[in-house]
Amino acid sequence: MHDHLEASVLAGIPHGFSTERALDLEAILPGAELVRVKQVHGNRVVVANAETSLAVEADGIVSDRPGLLLGIVTADCAPVLLADPVAQVIGVAHAGWRGALGGVLENTLEAMIALGARLADIRAAIGPTIAQPSYEVDDAFRAAFTDEDERFFAGGRPGHWQFDLPAYVARRLGTAGVERIEDLAQDTYAQPDRFHSYRRATHRGEKTDGRQLSVIGLPR
Repeated sequence: MHDHLEASVLAGIPHGFSTERALDLEAILPGAELVRVKQVHGNRVVVANAETSLAVEADGIVSDRPGLLLGIVTADCAPVLLADPVAQVIGVAHAGWRGALGGVLENTLEAMIALGARLADIRAAIGPTIAQPSYEVDDAFRAAFTDEDERFFAGGRPGHWQFDLPAYVARRLGTAGVERIEDLAQDTYAQPDRFHSYRRATHRGEKTDGRQLSVIGLPR
């Protein structure tokens, strides 16, 4: 029994989304090196190499090297794991609203294709993310998006909206050409006994440093 979550669309590819419990990386890919970056809510994507570390600012990582686990941390933003199992190319993206709006998903796909992936073969999984009923935003937030994005905003109290981040992420992936997309549909905010949520912790006046870790790798 795993403590972490997995996506059926990534079956056969070592990966996992943590809950509030720490991931057992050895159970996912024994002996693998974990590669992470300093996430800044941007759209920069890097190829994992010996220099990739928490000193590197980026919100996407790609690789075709076996024995690495690419990792991102989230606490309401969407963790997106991607893989082309044919070309053996993987990627991760930290897709908060700023990154998704700014193109981090498309940039991650482009970086994977540069390593030999084919768009038609890329699969994507969206992990635990704040869901629309829990994600209230204001008019200024809504104004950052276009009229075409109206479907992702439900009316709320005056001057406010409910934003559907996972659906927006899925739409960006689909528009970019990804055909196989799975949303785990796990609301981080609404499950305090299972997930860290930055917004929930802020609302409760609790510590906001808890994060989920999401990883994907290629076996040696």
